[in-house]
Amino acid sequence: MDKRYAIHPEHAKTFTTEQLRRQFLVQDLFVPDEVKLCYTLEDRMIIGGIYPVNGSVELKGYDGIKADYFLQRREMGVFNVGGSGAVRVDGEIYKLEPKDCLYVGLGSKELVFESDAKDQPAKFYIASAPAHKTYPTQKQEFATVPAEELGSPETANSRVLRRYIHEDGIQSCQLVMGMTALNTGSVWNSMPTHTHDRRMEVYFYFELDENARMFHMMGEPTETRHMVMKNEEAVISPPWSIHCGAATSNYTFIWAMAGENYTYKDMDAVAMDELR
Repeated sequence: MDKRYAIHPEHAKTFTTEQLRRQFLVQDLFVPDEVKLCYTLEDRMIIGGIYPVNGSVELKGYDGIKADYFLQRREMGVFNVGGSGAVRVDGEIYKLEPKDCLYVGLGSKELVFESDAKDQPAKFYIASAPAHKTYPTQKQEFATVPAEELGSPETANSRVLRRYIHEDGIQSCQLVMGMTALNTGSVWNSMPTHTHDRRMEVYFYFELDENARMFHMMGEPTETRHMVMKNEEAVISPPWSIHCGAATSNYTFIWAMAGENYTYKDMDAVAMDELR
């Protein structure tokens, strides 16, 4: 399990491109038959990828979090971004089709991931945050999630937002997760941009062509930086950072938040003339 420390914004201003990527970019999430995890001390979020190709893969406890089993003190959201598959939680099987979501609550011990077909394996993207209360394990199918149309073709940010784990959907302690898909011809996400000092966020980008590139914007509004990303990579956004971006084609991303505030719409808008 990779580990990333929290970074002060004054320190981040001094980073080279390579230093910025080393601290905030998460790559190579999907390795066949392995669990790949990144533990950031920004609100102690863990993100990762589980890619069962030749058999089932189990998510266990880690010494890095001093846990006998992974969800001993945590909750978790799981999105399937590959072929169809299933997650076994304490003996109960939850089938996940592409873009379905599964919330797993505090205290669940057995976490086993498997694909339905080796030639079209599932890819499970996970986000986990500390939890203080057990909420029931719950599945949300992609087709049943309310879709909210945002942006417009004129501003190249026509997109569809779907909230899965949030205060009016799947209940959790602090984890908030959803998915946003850019329509064909649009490339900008989360613009005009914002910050939310009460919680951190992770963006996981997928459905990008092999040769396409994502230009993710981060940093303080008056000290912006950019991160050039490829398909199926994630970026850690600290509470003080903006998070928006544009790519060379349309794409989809999963956003995951954790922190003090559970309210999705609690954000601090950044006016265009503030950006530098």
